[in-house]
Amino acid sequence: MRISFLPLATLVCITLAAILTVLQQYGVISLPAEVLLTVRWAGIAVLLGYGLQKRSLTTWILISMVVGAEIGYDFPQFAVNLNVLSKVFLKLIKTIIAPLIFATLVVGIAGHANLRQVGSMGWKAIVYFEVVTTLALFIGLAAINLSKAGEGIDAGLAQSHEEIQAVPAQTTAEIILHVFPENIAKSVAEGQVLQIVVFSVLFAIGLAMVSEKKRRPMLDFCESLSETMFKFTNIIMYFAPVGVGAAIAYTVGHMGFGILLNLFQLLATLYVALLVFVLLVLLPVALIARVPVKRFLQAISGPVSIAFATTSSEAALPRAMEEMEKLGVPRRIVAFVMPTGYSFNLDGTTLYLALASVFVAQAAGVPLSWEQQLVMVFTLMLTSKGVAGVPRASLVILLGTVASFNLPVWPVFAILGIDELMDMARTSINVTGNCLATAVVARWEGEFNPQPEVGLVETSNPDIHQDQEEQKERVPA
Repeated sequence: MRISFLPLATLVCITLAAILTVLQQYGVISLPAEVLLTVRWAGIAVLLGYGLQKRSLTTWILISMVVGAEIGYDFPQFAVNLNVLSKVFLKLIKTIIAPLIFATLVVGIAGHANLRQVGSMGWKAIVYFEVVTTLALFIGLAAINLSKAGEGIDAGLAQSHEEIQAVPAQTTAEIILHVFPENIAKSVAEGQVLQIVVFSVLFAIGLAMVSEKKRRPMLDFCESLSETMFKFTNIIMYFAPVGVGAAIAYTVGHMGFGILLNLFQLLATLYVALLVFVLLVLLPVALIARVPVKRFLQAISGPVSIAFATTSSEAALPRAMEEMEKLGVPRRIVAFVMPTGYSFNLDGTTLYLALASVFVAQAAGVPLSWEQQLVMVFTLMLTSKGVAGVPRASLVILLGTVASFNLPVWPVFAILGIDELMDMARTSINVTGNCLATAVVARWEGEFNPQPEVGLVETSNPDIHQDQEEQKERVPA
């Protein structure tokens, strides 16, 4: 009875605390601040009790988001200082990205020595990416033109204490050149995911062309490196609840919840548009590709939670790759499609850029025809390639592009106030879309083999992401 009662009690307590706080905020009720503080922390205490019972890493990440939001609301000055913990988590994650991508791609391509299959997988992935991102673009355009969120906005909202450096407009030649690395060490240091992918693919093709005697030592090294980096990820994931909670605390602490009152219409437009995109595009794609939706959602819950809190797709990459492999997608497909998708399959970012660019014109009172809107958003879609791993980089891209179209930049600074809340949503959709892309390409290749549900149920061990064979060997807690 205790096990079934605690989740319900947790939901009731958290819901009651949230309702009372909102009613107090709008003046519907008048309660002492100490009473509301006690109610909220009592709800969190019950939530922590549920977490101790569940002992699941994903559960603790979600709990840390609630705790972080409460700390940011009650102790904003202290919460701002917690940003260092979220930065530590991001730094640790970023150390994994380059060696993990390199090792898994080399093993996936050179280990099979089937270069024709790599080419087949590549063009299928690109076709899928472009179709889905184009649909996201049109949904974003339709949403902002229906809501007209930018019309009548107060120019005073443009004030901000945070500065964005404008970037020069990129030519087509510069965009193409940016794809190819000139120095792999520089690409790794700068976190250029697409350049790392290009280098790894070319390296793997070269390795596949040498004799077995010379290829085997490098393959053994890369296999060992990839396994080590996955274990490294497991270690860092123990710190994920702290890093995620600190990121949420910092966001709420220096922005506050009141920001929703200023640009709520724009924020709501984005969230509704993303929901429509999920329901009308991603869900039908999953059904057509015969992806087990329930288990897919369970697999991506952890990576999406990390992406939502940190506003960085890169932070969720190692866990997302591991979860999709456990779902039944071959490692070589995961290693190729997912990092490539971080540059070509930015579903959430593409939708956001389409929406935000028209919002800037509406706020500035500049009418744009459909043709002009399409030219602008397609330009943004091209210039945004490769920005998924950098929090809020899309805002920098937006600023440079609207300037090149002779639009005022102050509406971009107005967006800055709620950009972190928008970034959470669009980054989560980026991760969701890339995870689904790996399953779709694997199904297209005829190699998607969903694992049976047995063994995927969360165990009592806090590290639910260990390999299945290790779970069998582990002594029950």
